[in-house]
Formats: sequence, C-alpha cells, structure tokens
Amino acid sequence: MSRIAQAFDSGQSSVIASASAKAALLILAFPLAACGAGGFSLDKAEIDRSIITSSAPSSPAQPPSSDKDSDQTTIGNAVSSADIQELSGQAVPWANAGTGSRGSITELVELKDGGLTCRRFTATRESFDGVALYKGELCMAGAGGWRMQEFGAL
Repeated sequence: MSRIAQAFDSGQSSVIASASAKAALLILAFPLAACGAGGFSLDKAEIDRSIITSSAPSSPAQPPSSDKDSDQTTIGNAVSSADIQELSGQAVPWANAGTGSRGSITELVELKDGGLTCRRFTATRESFDGVALYKGELCMAGAGGWRMQEFGAL
C-alpha cells in the first residue's frame, strides 16, 4: 500500500478533515473581522470630485431622414405593385433590407377621380427605434409611374 493510502487507512483522515474545517473557518472569519474592525462604512464614504462627466444635449429620438425616405420608397413600391382585387382586405407585408425596417400595409383602397388613380393606405414601420404608424396616398403619375402625394406619421 502506498504511503498516501496508509495515511488515510491509519486514522489520519480525521486530522486532514479537521485541518480543512479550520481553513474554511478562517476563510469565513477574515472578511467578517475586517467589517467589524472598522472596514467600509457608508457614513465615512466621501464624494469623489475628481471624476468629471458631461452629457450630450437630449434630442427627440427620430430615425435619420434617409432611413425614413428609403422606407417610404419601399412602402410606395409595395403599394403600387399590390393586386388589390386579389388581396381582398389582407395586409401587405414589406421589408427594407437596407435599413432593417419592416411592417405591413393595411386599409389599402384604390380611388379613381376622373382620370386620376390613387391608392390610400395605412402602414406600420417596425425598426430598431420603435414602431410607428403612417398614413399615405400614392397617385398614378405620367408614363405609368406612381408618386407619393401624402405620407405622414399618425
């Protein structure tokens, strides 16, 4: 039998166990003694005046206009290419990979006034800065193109 095995076999395990118990007791006792001996106290804490901070002026969180313009164009493309008869009141999803925004177009109706064809809609915009609701109107322009007549947040 090896010497280590003999030490445990000959009753010295109680000595090792009591030594580890003493070490555990010391580990617990030192932090408590430090607190009791006048260690850290909130009453004695002082303000550190050497730290200097500043802040930027607050401004309302609005998406950059280029992101909104890009999303407006994407929404306009989705509205102009939608088949209103086939949709029958269903929402039209849209997504802009360039800005990471997405949403859906609802309440899409087509109006014809004389020779002018327009589509009114409501759209949601979900992006990193929150969710917004927009109302808009897209009208047929010359040469088969569409032009955004109205687009604003509600």
